[in-house]
Amino acid sequence: MTIKIRPARVKDAKLLAWCMLMAGRSHLEIGMWDLLISQPEKKCLEFLEMLTLQKPRHMCSYTEFLVAEIDGKPVAALEGYDPVKNGEETVVEPLVAVIQKMGLTEQDMAPGQQAIAAFMMCHPDVAEGAWVVEQVATLPEYRRMGAVDKLLKAVLDKGRKQGFRLAQISFYIGNTPAERAYKKAGFKYADEKRHPDFEKLIGCPGMLRFIRDI
Repeated sequence: MTIKIRPARVKDAKLLAWCMLMAGRSHLEIGMWDLLISQPEKKCLEFLEMLTLQKPRHMCSYTEFLVAEIDGKPVAALEGYDPVKNGEETVVEPLVAVIQKMGLTEQDMAPGQQAIAAFMMCHPDVAEGAWVVEQVATLPEYRRMGAVDKLLKAVLDKGRKQGFRLAQISFYIGNTPAERAYKKAGFKYADEKRHPDFEKLIGCPGMLRFIRDI
């Protein structure tokens, strides 16, 4: 078995969309993207696929992702980004463009806006000067084969080469496999946020944030 890590390409858009949706759900039934898009899963995946390809370049562009291949098959992905130069505000314009392209109305998106307000109660802060790692997921049949370990090493190397000396990653409380993988990669507990509105919406108490030097 050979694991290769490479930058994501345009043709990886479907995999990246799936990884984003699954990472947003974590070990639960729904997640951030389900809430924001407020559409059936097929449409959520279509939306995210378009978002990864939408210009201008932004936090969720395919250009920010790394992909793991096992014996030549793309099976996992994650992203690393500079939250100052390429943070969440960069996604606003592309999101609006995709909403328009898909013909979604304000009424379609209204439930998502209401839900996101509760989700943000536990949205992690960004440590000063941190390289942010997110959207980590692997196809089920390829889990526990080492793909995420290699992806994490590669994305930390990428951040280090861009001058970062600190990295952070966040995940839902209760996602034991993720916690195990991140600890193995050298991340340590930093803090957590809990809120009853978040738990009512998502189904877990809140989110954990781990950090590590790179």
